[in-house]
Amino acid sequence: MSGVSRRRLLGTGALTAAATAAATAVNASSASASPASATAAAPPGGAAASADVVVVGAGLSGLCAARDLVAAGRSVIVLEARERPGGRVYGMPLGDGTTSEGGAEFIGPTQDRIAALAADLGVGTFATYNTGKNVYYRNGKRSLYATDGLLGAVPPDWGVFDLQLALLSLGNMAKSVPVGEPWKAPKAEEWDSQTFYTWSRSNSFSNGARFLMDAFVSSTLSVRSRDVSLLYVLNYIASAGNESSPGKVDRLINTRDGAQELRFVGGSQEIPVRLAAKLGDRVRYNAPVRSVGVRDGAGGGVTVEADGITVTARRAVVAMSPAIAAKIHFTPGLPASRAQLAQRYPMGSIAKFVAVYDRPFWRDEGLTGQAVADSGAIDATFDNTPPDASRGVLMGFVNQSNMRRLDAASPDAVRAAGLDSFGKLFGEKAKSPVRTAFQRWDNEVWSGGGPVGVAPPGVLTDFGEALRAPCGPVHWAGTETSGHWTGYMDGAVRSGERVAKEVDAAL
Repeated sequence: MSGVSRRRLLGTGALTAAATAAATAVNASSASASPASATAAAPPGGAAASADVVVVGAGLSGLCAARDLVAAGRSVIVLEARERPGGRVYGMPLGDGTTSEGGAEFIGPTQDRIAALAADLGVGTFATYNTGKNVYYRNGKRSLYATDGLLGAVPPDWGVFDLQLALLSLGNMAKSVPVGEPWKAPKAEEWDSQTFYTWSRSNSFSNGARFLMDAFVSSTLSVRSRDVSLLYVLNYIASAGNESSPGKVDRLINTRDGAQELRFVGGSQEIPVRLAAKLGDRVRYNAPVRSVGVRDGAGGGVTVEADGITVTARRAVVAMSPAIAAKIHFTPGLPASRAQLAQRYPMGSIAKFVAVYDRPFWRDEGLTGQAVADSGAIDATFDNTPPDASRGVLMGFVNQSNMRRLDAASPDAVRAAGLDSFGKLFGEKAKSPVRTAFQRWDNEVWSGGGPVGVAPPGVLTDFGEALRAPCGPVHWAGTETSGHWTGYMDGAVRSGERVAKEVDAAL
């Protein structure tokens, strides 16, 4: 891992990928608000409809599947439980008629499919603010580090050299993981028999390195390192590439040249909103699916019952996380492998907290707005200021145990906790925003957490093949099913494109 810089080891872009695939924020008082252009009235109660394919879920994966199937000449109906498209991609209202990214947000190199989709829909990108120094807050002490720089300038107690060796080992191990099929790795059984916590403690000796490896898992997956299989993390690393560029740790964790390099003009929600608009009234909102029945006989097919509408179709695509898909009643019951996969594939715990200021004051102080912390409600931050810098916006991720402690807290308590964290990281000015907004995704019924479903030890080797394997006429999509960029918007798009080909061939 020669030439590793502090940015590449400690970048909080690294420490928040995901979220963005995943996760997200919304005003506490309007957790389900959506862009007016995305809203459509639900069909009359008890309506009946038929199509070649019924798609369950209007997130990026479901919408892309529908787009490609329509292009292939198939009739499609998309059923969405929310009153908006996008799923875990969400434009969070800020209370002044504007929004900030509440869900999946960033895009970076090798995320080709989401880039192509955005370009096709006319959604531009701009660089994530990354000029100045980042904040590192640990053991009650605040310090700064450059986004790029020599390892020798880093204080020894950060454990950078220790961390460098551990990340080098992770990268080498990930090279042997077949993309999208980690259960086929030569050491799959060994790696899937331990948590990332167990491995990190056995392969590092400094508290600084261990903290940063925990922060890497927390900020990318919103779980604690004790909660996730080592094999899952290696697969996540292997997936961070495309067909010509193998995945690597640096690409996951960096801002510049990494998964947090760019943002979308107007917010990432512009992509599902515009895509759904192209599909028109094929997308039915406020229609949570309650049951999927597989019909017997020569015709076969499925009958999908949702609030206000029943759809008969030849094939169904369920485009959502395994945990949320498990809320649907299937008749006959799903194969044990798929049913038990869903029991073992939980969502992370996450919220996004956003504070709006008259201007991005931290830039005047030479800061990027990016931070990583070991205490307080927020453990990683970004500058979410719009490209014209007409106001300043700080965004913070509330992850894993921090989130669970706030799941039942009042909106005022969440606001106070978020501003306290911002104050520690960016000073007293950060405690006096014009307004704040947040969403606790754990409490959002149609997501149940975020940014992505994760696998504890033993799940991928015993149940991984059930992620994508069709169950008769029922097919599976969602970012969790993607080979490349699982957990990200790019993975969601890829899964939709993959399942559309699969269904079209079956038809």
